[in-house]
Amino acid sequence: MRSVHGTPAPLEVLAVAPHPDDAEIGCGGTLIRAARCGQATGILELTRGEMGSLGDPDTRLEEARAAARIMGLAWRGNLELPDGRLGLEEHHALELATALRTLRPRLLLLPHHADRHPDHVGAYALGKRALHLAGLRRAPLEGEPFKVPRVLLYPGNAPVEADVLIDVEPYLEAWAEAVLAHASQFGGEAVSETVNPEVVERRKARMSYWGTFAGLRYAEAFCSELPLRLELDALLR
Repeated sequence: MRSVHGTPAPLEVLAVAPHPDDAEIGCGGTLIRAARCGQATGILELTRGEMGSLGDPDTRLEEARAAARIMGLAWRGNLELPDGRLGLEEHHALELATALRTLRPRLLLLPHHADRHPDHVGAYALGKRALHLAGLRRAPLEGEPFKVPRVLLYPGNAPVEADVLIDVEPYLEAWAEAVLAHASQFGGEAVSETVNPEVVERRKARMSYWGTFAGLRYAEAFCSELPLRLELDALLR
């Protein structure tokens, strides 16, 4: 596991992303909110994005560092797994499970499995297996076993039904700056619907859509595979 920004240490919130920029696009406002509320927050990329149509690994590494500073992340790292092959080899899950034992997040954000990109689907499957392995005492891993208390899924390139909406309006400007820090991906002519100069405008439209369901201007959406526990006081506020 290569550190891109900061020193690996236990985190409150960790987002796992298939490629550099995926976490910013999918849940960057929430990560900025957590960081500015004083919670140790990080991103772990699984690949360097070397198969992408634009940019190169070294450029994308520097862009990731710049975005980490904008977001106020405590840590950012990369497993440097092969782009385009996520989830196809057993050792991928072992490497991610080892990272989870090191970083010990209280909240883990994984890519949603409903996605057109096979690496996003693979990242979800990889995350599920790694979560299981990280908690097994007899797993062939270094470090103490660790079970992540809460996991949420952030949407990518397909519509989902949200279970959780998080207000990100106060952090929208910083979110846009962090996304656009990945300049190699979001400048010039469009390559796809996600590698596109209009990415901020399009994602803001999604946030606005989700916000309407909670009386918010802009919200990021998440899905939970297990029922969420809420105290009565939270429901009455």
